[in-house]
Amino acid sequence: MTEVNEIKKNIYSAFSDIASAIGYSDIHGRIIAALLVFDKKLSLEELAKETGYSISTISLSLDLLEFLGMIKKVKKAGDRKLYIELQGNLLEGLKRAFILKLQKNITDALTNFENYKENLKKLKDEEGKKVLTVLSILEKEIRRLDTYINLLSKLKLP
Repeated sequence: MTEVNEIKKNIYSAFSDIASAIGYSDIHGRIIAALLVFDKKLSLEELAKETGYSISTISLSLDLLEFLGMIKKVKKAGDRKLYIELQGNLLEGLKRAFILKLQKNITDALTNFENYKENLKKLKDEEGKKVLTVLSILEKEIRRLDTYINLLSKLKLP
């Protein structure tokens, strides 16, 4: 493997690790990395070749990246292929992805806590009361986290 290919492989791995660390699939990171490395629009076929994923897998993953404002799907006149290009600010897109994932996890946790509280209230035993108290404390802390995440989402990046 040439040194350039080794470096590209490491760049793809780094972006893959970042995507995984914020709760997304490594394919999302690899797509962004490939677009950065080539610094041009890439077709689905080119992305599949570069990332090692199938065209159908790439295609499914593009929807999320487009929703996050990180990529744009484009067609070239006289060409039937779909091309993908980076769009917007990469750091802003990562921030948006991170915040959306946290907000979903917070919402899911609070929904689960409400269900647990209803079940625990029906039990009326000492252990249930203790768990209910702990659940109330956790709920309060998660709501504080939610407030913090909402503030963070409004911060402008430098």
